[in-house]
Amino acid sequence: MEELPKDKKIILFDGVCLLCDKAVQSIIKRDKKDVFRFVSLQSDLGKKITTHIGVDTTKTDSLVLYEPGKAYYLKSQAVLRIAQELGGIYILFGVFSILPKGLLNTLYDYVAKNRYKWYGQKTSCILPDTENKTKFLT
Repeated sequence: MEELPKDKKIILFDGVCLLCDKAVQSIIKRDKKDVFRFVSLQSDLGKKITTHIGVDTTKTDSLVLYEPGKAYYLKSQAVLRIAQELGGIYILFGVFSILPKGLLNTLYDYVAKNRYKWYGQKTSCILPDTENKTKFLT
């Protein structure tokens, strides 16, 4: 995985999910320190990363936060870490970390299970505009 930037945190997301698309766009807008890069789970690189770190995408199919050479986070832990990095008002999400991980992941799984029904889905992954093209890894 030498081709991955070592100084960036990589968010692997469901590229056809409209909720995930909105979340990615929101993170890009608020990522003032340029911490994150994005990869669709459905892409060849997304599959390569999940295989490399041993994540079963049949059990986690919506969000993974990967810090190359360090660690990876799934589900609610990924959301909390991303919020922490964004800082500002999003740091308040940290209060949820006092709740049991099982409860947080149950809530996360409920939203993830219903995301297509509630928000819809696309037939293909998002194509970044020229301004944000460098944020997406291929």
